[in-house]
Amino acid sequence: MAQVLEFKLPDLGEGLTEAEIVRWLVEVGDVVAVDQPVVEVETAKAMVDIPCPYAGVVTARFGEEGTELPVGAPLLTVAVGAPASGEPAAGPGEGAAGNATGSADASGGTTEGSGNVLVGYGTSQAPSRRRRVRPAAPARPQAAGPAPATAPTGPDRTGARIGNHEGPVPVISPLVRRLAREHGLDLRELHGSGPDGLILRADVEYALRAASVQERAVKAPAATPAPAPAPPAHAKAAPEGIRTPLKGIRGAVADKLSRSRREIPDATCWVDADATELMRARAAMNAAGGPKISLLALLARICTAALARFPELNSMVDMEAREIVQLDHVHLGFAAQTERGLVVPVVRDAHARDAESLNAEFARLTEAARAGTLTPAELTGGTFTLNNYGVFGVDGSTPIINHPEAAMLGVGRIIPKPWVHEGELAVRQVVELSLTFDHRVCDGGTAGGFLRYVADCVEQPAVLLRTL
Repeated sequence: MAQVLEFKLPDLGEGLTEAEIVRWLVEVGDVVAVDQPVVEVETAKAMVDIPCPYAGVVTARFGEEGTELPVGAPLLTVAVGAPASGEPAAGPGEGAAGNATGSADASGGTTEGSGNVLVGYGTSQAPSRRRRVRPAAPARPQAAGPAPATAPTGPDRTGARIGNHEGPVPVISPLVRRLAREHGLDLRELHGSGPDGLILRADVEYALRAASVQERAVKAPAATPAPAPAPPAHAKAAPEGIRTPLKGIRGAVADKLSRSRREIPDATCWVDADATELMRARAAMNAAGGPKISLLALLARICTAALARFPELNSMVDMEAREIVQLDHVHLGFAAQTERGLVVPVVRDAHARDAESLNAEFARLTEAARAGTLTPAELTGGTFTLNNYGVFGVDGSTPIINHPEAAMLGVGRIIPKPWVHEGELAVRQVVELSLTFDHRVCDGGTAGGFLRYVADCVEQPAVLLRTL
């Protein structure tokens, strides 16, 4: 006889306590294999696929798409063991319960799953072919409220379908599609302001504001209404405007930055540097053929060399033990602005990479960030952050340190400015560099020495060659 097991939303790590169901990948009655992805969820950090640790037949799902579930809540139930009555035994590769790691035998023995939490962690994903069968045990009812008459149709990865409108829509962000769904907005009627007409979150929010203004204008009576009774003196009117729940990635960012401001006594120093020679060196490298090296990759290489000289800035503070923990590896985070908000992907072991390797990893992580496919492992564990806010057309900033790191290097825009070069006034490519640091791990002398070394490498790239 088959044994029905309940699979609960696993602990995804990094303090995450809930996740939102974005898309179910299986239906009730489907046969699943060990580690086959069954649901796509969105956490405060990334979009991830959750694999099922059991092989068998899906007998029930819990939660509709868009539902937020806490860690430990039931996700689905799977009948494992003997195949359903009247069905032939499943062969290899079809997700047969008796042939998959972690399944229970027909005698109802103890079942242990694969132990995987996310797709890509632990054992590899087993190939599987979905087929519909009659479940061996009565399916547990799926919790779902009455669907509205105009319930939106679920989106796919390449387009969206809202209401009764079908067809591809130039939108890739699940957050944009969900925002439109929640407000009954037809994405087909919008004109995107992104590349190639891509619909961005700002486009949806603008359309919602315009609709709200129009609705208030229609409801306004022609005659001047009688004044409403004054609210009680103790009552405080809620401010008007579009309200966005502080949850998901926005909520995670808010919590982390607030904690950083509460716990870290930060200070900032800055310096202007002549980047003309660095820009020439980059142009010469790219003219030699091979992969093009980005300015960010060169700055990252300078950062890792500077951290080797000033390792105090590659630290974190353990207040419970009252110790400064100096790290022997550099996991370099870099700020990336996406439709989902600001994220900080992490380049692992940046200190062991050359400029070409750093460039390739920056490109890979940036593409994943824009597509919303970064894993929690790629967004956590940084030890130092490089923030190139010059891409926003500004010169300087005093950023908030990415807790629990101890420092962040900021790079402004590189623009032509008057500069004294070799005793004469000349027009040079000038950049403002800033270092925000945790004053608990070092004093101003160390921070200033680090920043001055970075500036020297920017002004004379040959300085970096002497340290390699």
